[in-house]
Amino acid sequence: MVDLSRRRLFTRKTASEDTLRLPWLNTPKFFTDLCTQCGECLKACETQIIVKGDGGFPQVDFTIDECTFCYQCADACPEPLFLSKQEAPWQAKASINEQCLAQRNVECRSCSEMCESVAIQFQLEVGRVAQPKLDTQLCNGCGACVSVCPTLSINVSNFVV
Repeated sequence: MVDLSRRRLFTRKTASEDTLRLPWLNTPKFFTDLCTQCGECLKACETQIIVKGDGGFPQVDFTIDECTFCYQCADACPEPLFLSKQEAPWQAKASINEQCLAQRNVECRSCSEMCESVAIQFQLEVGRVAQPKLDTQLCNGCGACVSVCPTLSINVSNFVV
């Protein structure tokens, strides 16, 4: 009989610290130690944003769609990895980098149009197109702004720049 816990030593890769795993994780730091890679969360995700990442462990890919915070990934998981739905799903926030079209003086507001929490708003500036202003206090880290960005200049992670 094969001891799967030992076998995992050879397949696990260390994900970068900004890898966004799943919402409501009880202990994100130990996720790769406790996750069995069963894939139930991938099947349960209503927007199909949970994909196999480094080492085959689930992670969120906002280039596909947004997180609706439906809690189906947590409900489907056979392991005790998740907090209750009443807790905050995560501390993840969006950040906008210098590749943003508006910062390059090209009119674009696609991110703010998708932001239900109104965390991204555009402010008029003299001699330039309106510039994005991100309020991290309002941002819930849903990622709706990521897939609609034509330059992929928005990132959602636990480490806001």
